[in-house]
Amino acid sequence: MSLALDTTPTRHLSAVPEAAPAAPAPAPASAPRLRAVPDGTEARGFVLYVGIDELKALEAGTSLGEIVSQLKALTQQLAPSAETHAAVALAPEGAGGRDVDVVRLALHDPAALAKHRGTEIDEEPGARGGVVVDISRKRLLLDGDAAPLTYKEFELLQYLVLREGRTIDRAELISSLWSATDDEVPNERTIDVHVRRLRSKLGAFEDIVRTVRGVGYRFDRHADVSIRQASTPSPDVF
Repeated sequence: MSLALDTTPTRHLSAVPEAAPAAPAPAPASAPRLRAVPDGTEARGFVLYVGIDELKALEAGTSLGEIVSQLKALTQQLAPSAETHAAVALAPEGAGGRDVDVVRLALHDPAALAKHRGTEIDEEPGARGGVVVDISRKRLLLDGDAAPLTYKEFELLQYLVLREGRTIDRAELISSLWSATDDEVPNERTIDVHVRRLRSKLGAFEDIVRTVRGVGYRFDRHADVSIRQASTPSPDVF
């Protein structure tokens, strides 16, 4: 919620000669008032979205960490009892768009999400065919039809997609996608079975998951492959 302070200046009376009639005392100035706070609620803080990428910060002679530190220090100076929390917004490389808009979406600003969802209606994943890895809705579309992936198969595909172009070895896939409490934890040989099942469901697009002999697997994007990530990157990239 965007909050604005009512900062209308209070008019001060000038000194008057003693012979003049006494001027009425000015009405006490009201305290700054927060607008857009619904009845029955109270303001408990605010969010300041800062849009700047690491390169722009470096060009300005600073860094994202330094900017955060300075803002936190200023807050403590202005209001020592205030509590602060900083969160860095992540987005896929080459996502484009204004930095501040990316930040607002990644951190789930309600107004930004509402606007973005309105755009999504006109850009329904799969409308143009090909492969759509819809991370926001946890589904895979092939030529507009949903592929019957299991939860673990989609997790496997998503893990590779979010690390596009990087070869992931089998040990990393196992440690990242399975825990010791799972009923069946694959070993480095049986992980190939999971990948083979995933590829069988990709059909004609199976080569988007490539085998790097002796190392592991890699996701390669083709011209007919698109990734849908509506609001924020998957938590597994943090």
